[in-house]
Amino acid sequence: MDLSNLKPAIGSNKSGKRVGRGQGSGKGGTSTRGHKGAKSRSGYKTKIGFEGGQMPLQRRVPKFGFKNINRVEYKAVNLSVIEELATAKGLAKITVEDLKAAGFVGKKELVKILANGTITAKVEVVANAFSKKAEEAIIAAGGSIQKI
Repeated sequence: MDLSNLKPAIGSNKSGKRVGRGQGSGKGGTSTRGHKGAKSRSGYKTKIGFEGGQMPLQRRVPKFGFKNINRVEYKAVNLSVIEELATAKGLAKITVEDLKAAGFVGKKELVKILANGTITAKVEVVANAFSKKAEEAIIAAGGSIQKI
């Protein structure tokens, strides 16, 4: 390779409009920026949400509600998923790690077992939280629960 056969990388040179190259180009003078105003100046930059001095939408719209800073988010896992996992892998004890390995739960998520579906397998379920109906269903099937 030498200087005689160098080429720019594919897609690196854009054939956009060349502005500010004289009146003959058709894009001289104001260089497609229009006349006067902040947008025509060099170094122009607006803040996100700025509406030209008009009261921004984010400040016009009334605020409502309440964000509880102590809220604990759980990933919901239904009894049908527990049943499916227990029968497919033949597990007697299902932990949060088993659910993570199977891809039902992310690695940093807390798990709450909900009572959607039925369970017939006798399994010990280890999770962060259980709904009352899920607890009753697991115990009725002969299994047990353990909260982390």
